[in-house]
Amino acid sequence: MKRKVIIMIFITITIVLCGLYLHYENTKLQVSNYKIVNNNIPVDFNNYKIVQISDFHNNQSNTLTNDLIKEIEKQKPNIIVLTGDFIDSSKTNVEVAMNFIKKINTVAPIYYVSGNHEASVKSYTKIKEQLAENKVVILENKKEELKINESSINLIGIDDPRMAHESFISDSEIVKVELDNTKYNGDKYNILLSHRPELFDTYVEKKIDLILTGHAHGGQIRIPFIGGIVAPNQGFFPKYTSGVIEKNKTTMVVSRGIGNSIIPLRINNRPELVVITLYNK
Repeated sequence: MKRKVIIMIFITITIVLCGLYLHYENTKLQVSNYKIVNNNIPVDFNNYKIVQISDFHNNQSNTLTNDLIKEIEKQKPNIIVLTGDFIDSSKTNVEVAMNFIKKINTVAPIYYVSGNHEASVKSYTKIKEQLAENKVVILENKKEELKINESSINLIGIDDPRMAHESFISDSEIVKVELDNTKYNGDKYNILLSHRPELFDTYVEKKIDLILTGHAHGGQIRIPFIGGIVAPNQGFFPKYTSGVIEKNKTTMVVSRGIGNSIIPLRINNRPELVVITLYNK
């Protein structure tokens, strides 16, 4: 009898500890700081700070959202960028998403691009209207020129390929057309906001300097020395799930994102706020 009690106590403690660990992994914000150095960045943009929020999925954890707001305020960024899946198509709560925007739209200008979840909801037009009402600049296959003194860089934003609803055309080809439509100047330093990291080779081909992406949720479950287990459009053991990837003269930053969607839990993969600081060589 005593042995059974000990076993039950051990099982109970294990369950409680696992629950606490999962709660921590899914609600404790991690801040990742990346220093991007490039001699095409104007000297006036030294120490220019960009805060990136990806895959918010209308997160309903008050603890996580409050920590996120405090950290954004603490960082004092020059701009805030939202790289898709701001809402969730299966559990859409626009009010939660907009309340978050209202609490950060006085910190810095906000720029937004769509993700695949926005492409899957009928209310997207109304969502865009509410974003615009809350001072969010929506980049739909266009560019904005960011200026400091006489210097400038391009901020380019493209729609998620699913917005095109062209199932017989590859995502890569859709993105190439979208980028061409922005008429960005290749001689300037170009930052691209795009939801999809798996299209990295396309961005390299188009000679984009810096791409900020999300979508992969960090691979959902991360194994030390291996990385993420699964990601949308990349399948098992995906190549692009987190951090900085470089090829030729192109750099891509992949955010692990904030919220969850189809898979409700993260393991060894805390919600992430990305902070990027630009420097001229």
